[in-house]
Amino acid sequence: MKNIFDPAPTEEILARIDQLQPDAEPSWGKMNVAQMLAHCSAFQDIATGDSVSARSWLGIVVGRLAKPVFYNDKPLPRDMSTIPTLIITDPQAFDAEQAILKQKLKKLQSIGPDKQPLRPHPFFGKLSAEEWGKGIYKHLDHHLNQFGV
Repeated sequence: MKNIFDPAPTEEILARIDQLQPDAEPSWGKMNVAQMLAHCSAFQDIATGDSVSARSWLGIVVGRLAKPVFYNDKPLPRDMSTIPTLIITDPQAFDAEQAILKQKLKKLQSIGPDKQPLRPHPFFGKLSAEEWGKGIYKHLDHHLNQFGV
């Protein structure tokens, strides 16, 4: 499984983000491409603690058992529920959101897994740096595939 804390997967993701076009149509889901970029940036903020989202009662009950879904080799399901604070419905500026996400990924990579102030996932709970790294890669891959890159 690829890990966002490894340089090669990060470079791959950055190159794929560069391939996105402002008018790209999603293969599934309701977000447009700029909203997806903002959603992915907001997800990075949850991982690093720059944003906090409360644990759901369902996550507290079953999150620990379900967390391998987040970092295993299988693709995320297209209909997987989203953390409510990460649902982006307002219009977003494509160029700005693309630049913000790339900057956040470069920062995540430069700090590295050992010095990263990683926080618990709102559904899955406590994750190791390796689990977060795999999960972040998997989440980005999921949404980039959504838009054909």
